[in-house]
Amino acid sequence: MSVRGAGRVLRLRPTRASALLQQSRCFSGSDVRLQDRKADEPTTHFGFQNVAESMKESKVRDVFNSVAKNYDTMNDVMSFGIHRIWKDQFVRQLNPGKKSIFSEPMTILDLAGGTGDIAFRMLNHARTVNGDPETRVKVVDINEEMLKEGMRRAHALGYRTEGDDAPISFLVQNGETLEAIPDNSIDLLTIAFGIRNFTNKEKALSTAHRVLKKGGVFSCLEFSKVDNFVLDQIYRRYSFSVIPMMGQLIAGDRDSYQYLVESIVKFPSQKDFAGMIRDAGFQLAGKGWQDLTFGVAAIHTGAGDVDCKYKL
Repeated sequence: MSVRGAGRVLRLRPTRASALLQQSRCFSGSDVRLQDRKADEPTTHFGFQNVAESMKESKVRDVFNSVAKNYDTMNDVMSFGIHRIWKDQFVRQLNPGKKSIFSEPMTILDLAGGTGDIAFRMLNHARTVNGDPETRVKVVDINEEMLKEGMRRAHALGYRTEGDDAPISFLVQNGETLEAIPDNSIDLLTIAFGIRNFTNKEKALSTAHRVLKKGGVFSCLEFSKVDNFVLDQIYRRYSFSVIPMMGQLIAGDRDSYQYLVESIVKFPSQKDFAGMIRDAGFQLAGKGWQDLTFGVAAIHTGAGDVDCKYKL
C-alpha cells in the first residue's frame, strides 16, 4: 500500500491478507484517458502508456501486488538464472561487512527491496566472507505484498525482523521521500531492478544522497541498453514475444510482465542515467557504470562524498 509521511515497519499478522481487487489492465496504450487526469496535470510514462504522475504509483503498486508471489521464480525463468549472477557480482563488489571500511556495524538500506533478494545476499556475504554478524539491512519498499514475501523468507531463514538489533527489517515507505529515514544515517544504499519504476527518479536519487553518511555509497543494478544492434534486436524480440507469455503461463498475468518489459525500454541509457546520478550530487569514478552481459544490465555506483570509503 502507499504510505506517505512517516514510514511503517512491517509485521506479519496471523490474519489472512485481504484479497486483491481484480481488474482488467492494459499497459501498452499510448494516450492518457481524459477521465484519468486533470487537464493541467503533468504526465509520465507507465511502460509505453502515458499517465498522470499522480496515477503511476498506484499502477506500479498494482503490478507488484499481482506478481509478488511469483516474482523470484519469474526472475529465474525470464533470465535463465543469469539475474543471480548479476546480483552476486553486485554484492561481491560492494563487499558488505568489511571491517576495514566501517568502524561501526554497517547500516545498509535496500530500496525497492521487496522480497529481500539483495538483502539476504548482503547479510550472507557479511557473515560468511567477512565474519561480520552485526551488519544490518533495512528493506524499504512501497509495496506491502512484496515486503510480506521478503518477511516470510527472512523468518524461514531464521532471521529476526523486529527490534533495533534485528539483522533485517522491513519498512513500507515511499522511496522518493524516505521520510522515516534520517539524514546522514545510511552507509550503503542499494537498489536492484527497481528505480525504473519510480515516478520521479531525480527525486529518488536526491533523497538517496540525503540519507547517506559522509563517505557512504549509492549503488544501483538495473536493466540497461545493449550496444550491439544484432544482439539488441534478438533481446527485444525475446523480451516482447516470450516474457509476457511466460508471465501468463507461470503467474497468470501477461499484462504485468508486458509493463515490466516496456519499462526497461523506457529507462534511460547508461550514460544518461550516470548523468542523473552525478546531477544528484554523487561522485562517479570513470564513466560511472559497469555493463553486464553486453549491457542487458548495468551497475551504477556513486559516492555521496569525495571521502568515499569504497574504492569505486
